[in-house]
Amino acid sequence: MGRVGTALIWAMLAVALAVPIAAAAASPLLAWRQPVYIVAGFAGIIALALLLVQPLLAGGHMPGLRARLRLQVHRWVGAMLVLAVVIHVAALWITSPPDVIDALLFVSPTPFSLWGVLAMWAVFATALLAVLRQRLRLSSGTWRLGHTALAALIVSGSIAHALLIEGTMETLSKVLLCFLVLIATATVVANVWRGTARSRRTF
Repeated sequence: MGRVGTALIWAMLAVALAVPIAAAAASPLLAWRQPVYIVAGFAGIIALALLLVQPLLAGGHMPGLRARLRLQVHRWVGAMLVLAVVIHVAALWITSPPDVIDALLFVSPTPFSLWGVLAMWAVFATALLAVLRQRLRLSSGTWRLGHTALAALIVSGSIAHALLIEGTMETLSKVLLCFLVLIATATVVANVWRGTARSRRTF
């Protein structure tokens, strides 16, 4: 791929990430929100945006990055995702501890809370699995299946969580971002599982 094609792909990714964040920053609802609540909201928006970057890195769809650097960036983005989720939940705890407790106990009356908590635990489980991978001596096939299964849960839970919330995110840009995240993740997960299935058939 030439430099023009590479630059175009990176530019498209930048637009896909920047537009939903910019649209949320222009929301009139922010005028009535407390600063800590705004931090919580934007941490969630950034986490959703990072979910688009991760499968593109994992699937090798970001031109100009060598395999080793791509893996390192994937790890960095994963750490940023965990941090964004922690900030999101911690800020919401500051604004309303009872609501967060209800969500964590799966007794919240708001459906989006259930999906958000499921996605949160899947994010933490993915990070823990990555840290303990060597100690657990997981084979490459087991690691890929476990990692992609958790990624599918993170994405499906996060998309449901985002779409069910009527907040600062502008509707059209939110839906388009969720669609891109879904397509990118589904493509990579399908490729991993097809590759694992072919490997098993050769034995």
